[in-house]
Amino acid sequence: MDSKRPALNSLNIESSFSSSARTGNSSSFQSKASAGNSVREVSFADRATKHVRYGSRAADSEVFSISQKEINDEDSRLIYINDPGKTNERFEFSRNSIRTGKYSILTFLPRNLFEQFHRVAYIYFLVIAVLNQLPQLAVFGRGASILPLAFVLLVTTVKDAYEDYRRHRSDRIENNRLALVLVNNQFQPKKWKDIQVGEIIKIQANETIPCDMVLLSTSDPTGVSYVQTINLDGESNLKTRYAKQETLSKFPEKEKVSGLIRCEKPNRNIYGFQANLEIDGKKLSLGPSNVLLRGCELKNTGWAIGVAVYAGRETKAMLNSSGASCKRSKLESRMNFEIIILSVFLIALCTVVSICAAVWLRRERDELDYLPFYRRKDFSGAKVKDFNYYGWGLEIIFTFLMSVIVFQIMIPISLYISMELVRVGQAYFMIRDAQLYDEASNSRFQCRALNINEDLGQIKYIFSDKTGTLTENKMEFQCASIGEVDYSGGRFVLEGEQGYSVQVDGNILRPKMKVNADPELLQVLKRGRNTNKGKQVHDFFLALAACNAIVPLVIDTSDPRVKLIDYQGESPDEQALVYAAATYGFMLVERTSGHIVIDILGQRQRFNVLGLHEFDSDRKRMSVILGCPDKSVKVFVKGADTTMLSVIDGSENLNIIRATEAHLHAYSSVGLRTLVVGMRELNTSEFEQWHSSFEAASTALIGRAALLRKVAGNVENNLSILGASGIEDKLQNGVPEAIESLRTAGIKMWVLTGDKQETAISIGYSSKLLNSKMTQIIINSNSKESCRRCLQEATDMAKKLMTMPGVTCDTGGTSRVTFTQAALIVDGTSLVYILDSELEEQLFELASKCSVVLCCRVAPLQKAGIVALVKNRTADMTLAIGDGANDVSMIQMADVGVGISGQEGRQAVMASDFAMGQFRFLVPLLLVHGHWNYQRMGYTILYNFYRNAVFVLVLFWYVLYTSFSLTTAITEWSSVLYSVVYTSLPTIVVGILDKDLSRKTLLKYPQLYGAGHRQECYNSKLFWVTMMDTLWQSLAAFFIPLYAYWGSTLDASSIGDLWTIAVVVLVNLHLAMDVIRWTWITHAAIWGSIVATWICVTVIDSFPSLVGYWAIFHVAKTGLFWLCLLGIVVVALLPRFVVKFLYQYYCPCDVQIAREAEKFGNLGDLGAVHKEMDPILDHPQR
Repeated sequence: MDSKRPALNSLNIESSFSSSARTGNSSSFQSKASAGNSVREVSFADRATKHVRYGSRAADSEVFSISQKEINDEDSRLIYINDPGKTNERFEFSRNSIRTGKYSILTFLPRNLFEQFHRVAYIYFLVIAVLNQLPQLAVFGRGASILPLAFVLLVTTVKDAYEDYRRHRSDRIENNRLALVLVNNQFQPKKWKDIQVGEIIKIQANETIPCDMVLLSTSDPTGVSYVQTINLDGESNLKTRYAKQETLSKFPEKEKVSGLIRCEKPNRNIYGFQANLEIDGKKLSLGPSNVLLRGCELKNTGWAIGVAVYAGRETKAMLNSSGASCKRSKLESRMNFEIIILSVFLIALCTVVSICAAVWLRRERDELDYLPFYRRKDFSGAKVKDFNYYGWGLEIIFTFLMSVIVFQIMIPISLYISMELVRVGQAYFMIRDAQLYDEASNSRFQCRALNINEDLGQIKYIFSDKTGTLTENKMEFQCASIGEVDYSGGRFVLEGEQGYSVQVDGNILRPKMKVNADPELLQVLKRGRNTNKGKQVHDFFLALAACNAIVPLVIDTSDPRVKLIDYQGESPDEQALVYAAATYGFMLVERTSGHIVIDILGQRQRFNVLGLHEFDSDRKRMSVILGCPDKSVKVFVKGADTTMLSVIDGSENLNIIRATEAHLHAYSSVGLRTLVVGMRELNTSEFEQWHSSFEAASTALIGRAALLRKVAGNVENNLSILGASGIEDKLQNGVPEAIESLRTAGIKMWVLTGDKQETAISIGYSSKLLNSKMTQIIINSNSKESCRRCLQEATDMAKKLMTMPGVTCDTGGTSRVTFTQAALIVDGTSLVYILDSELEEQLFELASKCSVVLCCRVAPLQKAGIVALVKNRTADMTLAIGDGANDVSMIQMADVGVGISGQEGRQAVMASDFAMGQFRFLVPLLLVHGHWNYQRMGYTILYNFYRNAVFVLVLFWYVLYTSFSLTTAITEWSSVLYSVVYTSLPTIVVGILDKDLSRKTLLKYPQLYGAGHRQECYNSKLFWVTMMDTLWQSLAAFFIPLYAYWGSTLDASSIGDLWTIAVVVLVNLHLAMDVIRWTWITHAAIWGSIVATWICVTVIDSFPSLVGYWAIFHVAKTGLFWLCLLGIVVVALLPRFVVKFLYQYYCPCDVQIAREAEKFGNLGDLGAVHKEMDPILDHPQR
């Protein structure tokens, strides 16, 4: 595009570029292809061009109804200024003391135990422990049976107690901080916890606000103050707050200040506040800009005085102090099914023992009086008595319950502790990973939810915001369209080395950020406003400098004569526009609640701010009414083109409108963010009509938001178009490569953005989300019926594309057949009719057939709706990633939420499960840590099932040989310590440190991530294979010693010690066979556990008071003992070794192939592996 060319040329280009969208009807397929490009675009669009508001349905009525509920006479709170007694007379409002601790000294134990016993497994073990206390059922010692559960409860209790102690300590520090409160006409120090609603408080510079308070006056004569809300919403930019002019002159220390504030009841909305102030016979409206919220800090202001309206737990900060939503791991949810199976298996074992015992008791009923070890009759006294025998029926019941006690560890209580410790270890290594550290923001990876680490290895859908997530959110003004001329193609130069500057009181003032300037545009400005073009350019940059909420702050430099102006604001777009205006000579130098001062080309001018209509998501524009130095009143408006073009006076100059539309399309096509700027002059009657409506709406108690929006709509019409701006938001480093890797891994990318369709598509190409071989399916509809028709046609088209083969050549020179990929592009207007209707199913069916989905002009709640659309219709894992407050609902809706520490504050981070500095970090997070975590946790769960089941089955086989009496050869202490000491540490260490593949391999071959999609590390087949292996190993462990010592005089305790040591050695060697990456810690854990078992068994057998005294010393000194150990290991593990070898040799999976390549050092020449893994990409979409 030629810079400064007449816009009619660009209009022709625009027309040909988008002719399909303008001339086609909604039911026709339209294709286009540019020269040398194979892009095919299918558009489904309405012919109607009427404007439809983007966002959720019926938003106007919803907002109005909400506003009505916000405040009325019955629900309002009355606050008498400087009279806390009268304020709290009718209703005693909350004091300013806060409490974030969960427990008190009296409630800690019962509440904490109640919360812990929400886990059903804990209740199960509690019941087991209680049953073991009954004399009829006592199998283990009473203390030993309680020990495992007591240990787990104690660990959790200590952790919770420490955390709550820290909360109470923090509360105590916070409540005892001091603030200056007006008492007897003097400001005196008072503890925060003693502050009451209605008291007047004075805050000094850099102090924290102790409660929510309405601002009365400040050290600034205009009543402006600056606050930093980083503790409240995470945003570091300064915000402006204003005191009303009527309260500025009042000094509480010199005169009595009285008045009445009627405000809404406490609520969570930190961006909203509605109230009226009655003072000196006047009724003034109060809004969010008049309130200082608890937790904010006063900055760049000497002092501020306000009256407390909400205190303590009723402040907005405390009402919003809730943690992130609790999410549950998919693997843990699946594990519950296997635990149910194990429970059924446990009941089956107990039933078998009970039935066998019943048969044995019936068969031996005549011998029960005299049988050794059972003898029913007591002949020791003169009178023959019965021992504790309760009859055949009760004995069977007792046998069943005793079996449950003996076999209790079939349900592994230690698994829960092991999983928690493994997750903590995994989180530690993720946090310490240098590849997840962002130098630019000096931020490390944050793991805010420890219970879903393994879900990172199973993600199938990623829902991503664009601005600030894929892009840097550091806006830079690039070009402008003013009066039919496009100022975008010239050579950009700086005006002088230091850029634009002005002289103020002998000091040089210049903008902190430099912006490249167009030389011809500078020349137009230098020629003045004498020409029509000069006047248009002048008004355009005046609008950029004035129509915003930017606060100019003057900061010092190393040169005392040079000062820099730092423009602080909530919107990076506004900052970019104001810096651009300053570069072209329109420097905003001062802002108060009533006026702004702009240095225009060296001449300082003051403009009275008569009114400001802030941006909202319904209007998508903002406006300011200025009283100009020439006594005229003008309204300047800027906003999105979709809403601005509808309020432009079309009869004024059609050529300018058409040229601007063409330029807007061109800017969007290269990925620029666009805004349209307009203005009009108000005559006296128009201004008075607006002013009276504005005042009435501002002081309304009911429906204030809707009334203000209506007033804004009335004044924001019939505008003269001034031009349009193009702002660049550059892609973050590594985004294209990251998206390509994630898609290669079989992950579907959905981008949800509020930007224009053309901008989103352009970013899609630059980020490699879209490519020239994809067919674009575009849904733009303005009615529900049109949406239904378009979705049906698009679905039919997508089905055809899936059957259209193409040929792709790989790096090895060979070719393979693939299918044409489709990209779905849908706008927010269409989503209004699709979401929450029967059309959702059609959209999901269509989207599942597309490789990429791009949603444009979507509202925050629509983002969450799109995530729910997929989440509720598939078992696949979803991940949402964003950086702003508008992404919070999407992040909380997804299975895994990731927040980006960006330019839009930390709301997304605070609501997320994981947080990081750059989008590209998703690649190592998912492909490396996600893969490792999933593989480790899947193995940890299966291994815990195996090791406990082996032990239980050995006990079961022994019961079958002891007349089903539930006596055990293994000592009760060894039974207790088996899961806690003997075998717990190795599985935790392996779960934290083991790596099936190196980072380099996982990053080089993203297809390996498909193991999580296919659930290769944890599935029903693996579970049943593990259980079959467990059965075999238990048979080997039990029967080899049994037959080796058959007919000998070896006692039960001695063979019990042999079984204990054999099982511990067996399960640890089983684990060692599966370890892939050995470290010294792994060696120490596995071999150290075996040594620890020997030591514990020896110590237990050294106590004369315990059963089995000196048993280990008797049995271990014989050669048969050691021969049995060796035989058990060989016989038990040999089948596993053979099956594992045959499976990996003849049916290897991708991970095993890659592992072999790593092992033999030929990773660089991995053609065979690549061919094996390629089909992962070509799986049917659904």
